[in-house]
Amino acid sequence: MTSRTDDLLALRPIIASAKIYDTMGSDELFQNKTLRPVIKLQHDLLIAMFKNYINKHKNVFYDLSLPKQLAYIDNVIHKDTKFRNSLKGMVIGQFTAEEYDIYIQNSSALNKRMMNIVKERLIDSVQIFVHPEVLVAV
Repeated sequence: MTSRTDDLLALRPIIASAKIYDTMGSDELFQNKTLRPVIKLQHDLLIAMFKNYINKHKNVFYDLSLPKQLAYIDNVIHKDTKFRNSLKGMVIGQFTAEEYDIYIQNSSALNKRMMNIVKERLIDSVQIFVHPEVLVAV
């Protein structure tokens, strides 16, 4: 029988561009070994959560220009504490117990890194967030 740790680590995608060096600081190491793979693994859920957020906030997002949509994403990630905490929970829930021990030692700095990665993934996926009515008309 495999352990939870083994199962979690086996699920994570390998990110070739996330290099690991001996000279890295502990936060950057954690970012590349844990945060990036976990956030990539959770990408589809992240997209679903943001679509739900848009829907719960009266679909205002869809009426914005692209630059304003990008600013909206940035604002939501940094200002909406409830949504931000949901995102953090989605990521932290995929940590091993050992990773969680590392995380709690410097959670403030690691949360900033985590939210910046999440924000970049949403911004890079902005084309996915098309108003559902537009999809029907095509």
